[in-house]
Amino acid sequence: MITLIDGERTGSISVADGAVLRGDGCFEAIQVYGTVPFALDDHLDRLARSAALLELDLPPRALLGDWCRLLAAEGGDGVIRIILTRGSVIPDSDVPSRCIVLHHASEPVPAPLRVLPVPAPWHSAGRDWELAGAKTISYAPNQAATRRARRAGFHEALLHADDGTILEGPTFAIAWVVDETVETPTLDLKILDSITRRFALEDAARLGIAVREGRFPLSRLAAASEVMAWSTTKEVAAVGAVGDLVFEPGPVTAALADAYRERITAEVRAGGGSGA
Repeated sequence: MITLIDGERTGSISVADGAVLRGDGCFEAIQVYGTVPFALDDHLDRLARSAALLELDLPPRALLGDWCRLLAAEGGDGVIRIILTRGSVIPDSDVPSRCIVLHHASEPVPAPLRVLPVPAPWHSAGRDWELAGAKTISYAPNQAATRRARRAGFHEALLHADDGTILEGPTFAIAWVVDETVETPTLDLKILDSITRRFALEDAARLGIAVREGRFPLSRLAAASEVMAWSTTKEVAAVGAVGDLVFEPGPVTAALADAYRERITAEVRAGGGSGA
């Protein structure tokens, strides 16, 4: 792992920092292919939105881009994470916010994924609130859902609302195919505006694949012929099971996965985004 803290090779985070004491901060995860941080500009845009919602100041965008490209060049294939902390939350402590940029190896993605539906009472599920759309570091509920799924023999959780409405995975967007139409939960449910989701929907439109965004119950998956997960680290990944329902990887998933890989290849050949 390679780490920069405020651009320096060495540094520390105080125990008085709100990120340590209260999980108060935001982050982004960026996949690196070769030495190119993929979709860097899109990720920096989303980081800026998260920071604004949390009322945190970011380092200059050009500097963030430089740090990401530096670690990508040094680390190669893997994942870059940018974490912005709150700073001091204890009286009489003078602790500044920290910007941490780190590079680490990618985690292998099981093929196909097996996911377990898990209720998510902490999710807004469409209710508006101050941090709707922010990618915060307060991930304990999501991580607990993932551990629950793995204890039951699955790879990941699939979060749903109290009424059974499908939401998203702890770290991915979900989609499925019914009658050759891709269906996926609407952003109106306050799920994360996944960059991979956005690309997949653009690719579907370009390929002439019909798309329906909306609110769907878990029972809708009984009508699906394919299920897929979309995320930075998973790309477009086939889902082989949702609870007791079993699926085979299908042609729509394959077409969107190929289109996503074409995006990656094109950006790598071009040398990546500016980040400025």
